Amino acid sequence: MPLLLPPDLREWVREDDMVHFVLEAVKGLRLTHFQANWRGTGSAQYPPKTLLALLIYCYANGVFSSRRIEAATYRDVAVRYLTADTHPDHSTICAFRRDNSSAIHEAFLHVLKLAREMRILKVGTMSVDGTQIQANASKHKSVTYDRAGELDKQLELDIAALMKQAESADAQGEADGRTLPEEIARREKLREKMQQARAQLEQRARARAEQERAAYEEKVAGRERRPGRSKGRKIQPPDDTPGGGEQVNLTDADSRLMRKNRRSEYKQAYNAQAAVDADGTQLILSQHVTPCASDANELLPSVEAVRDTQGKPEAVLADSGYTNTDALAALEAQEIEAYVAVSRDQNHTQRQYEFRPRTKRSVKVVKHPRLLDMREKLQTDAGRKMYAKRKQTVEPVFGIIKHVLGFRQFLLRGLAKVSGEWELVCLAYNVKRLFRLQSA
Repeated sequence: MPLLLPPDLREWVREDDMVHFVLEAVKGLRLTHFQANWRGTGSAQYPPKTLLALLIYCYANGVFSSRRIEAATYRDVAVRYLTADTHPDHSTICAFRRDNSSAIHEAFLHVLKLAREMRILKVGTMSVDGTQIQANASKHKSVTYDRAGELDKQLELDIAALMKQAESADAQGEADGRTLPEEIARREKLREKMQQARAQLEQRARARAEQERAAYEEKVAGRERRPGRSKGRKIQPPDDTPGGGEQVNLTDADSRLMRKNRRSEYKQAYNAQAAVDADGTQLILSQHVTPCASDANELLPSVEAVRDTQGKPEAVLADSGYTNTDALAALEAQEIEAYVAVSRDQNHTQRQYEFRPRTKRSVKVVKHPRLLDMREKLQTDAGRKMYAKRKQTVEPVFGIIKHVLGFRQFLLRGLAKVSGEWELVCLAYNVKRLFRLQSA
């Protein structure tokens, strides 16, 4: 019987498979940004570029779980080719994804640089939008500031009662004395969580008050400059104590309760932002994650991220959620043309035959001169034509990420780790999109 030699995996992978493009894209990266495993435990070591290429290829094909990625190194021929027929375990993959956000960021910028070198990308007009992605936490694990205080006191009394019961059981030699310490430890752990929840809410309140301090002092100074004795109503300083109804999630404290609109339910989520090229490529130029459900303060960070890494854009498109006079003034100072809807009726044109009954909406009264000028600009033919690019560029990107790639929930927890994972998702999308564009 002839000896069966191991197959050459290159013969099993199609020449037009995206895995070749991923390997070429990762090849030009520097190694200084990677974190290696220095535990000295004898665990198998893998080339950092191989692990990064593995994550990019799997995320681009809708495989996100580290256990499923490990399984793909055995089942998927293209993945076996990418890893040179090695099989990183799921803990190695998860640790690499968690600890190498800097390398992922460098790869994100490298792919955009590659797109410019291929003469596919030229930063001109960009669309900015955000989408809510569910956190790796349940909304039922949230607790309010007041309720956490009530539970803290209740648990303190319960622990004291159990301690007396345990002492009595020990004195009498009863068997319950062996199980009571476990009940006490469980309640002490829960009480510690309540105390941490209150401390986190107090820290948030102090940080919020510190951010509002400058505006408060400016208002006070303006009040003092008013002529005459009557200075008007006294301006209250920012409150540095949390409200009784403020909530924090015990599983992921950085996530927040959000809902898309009034007809949608609340969910524990993050607000994932993306700035997308609106001149044809639909590549993501910049991205970030915020725990705030509102988009009002997210326009300028998106534009600045693109300006600092890709060059100054010529125009920016955004819906009414980004209406912010300070941001519009900053864009005007930078000579960046902005097309931002100032009310919801400018977001989308009304269908001639609307299926849902018309609802009475409160009309937003616009008084600021800058917003009035913006409304008039979007009512012109040129303004409407430019703004129409927004919904056909950035919104399909989120649709592809959620429904084609299938990414609808973060696997990591905490704002820093979630931000790294969102950048990995955007990197995988860009690689897949760039591969399609250069193959066309």
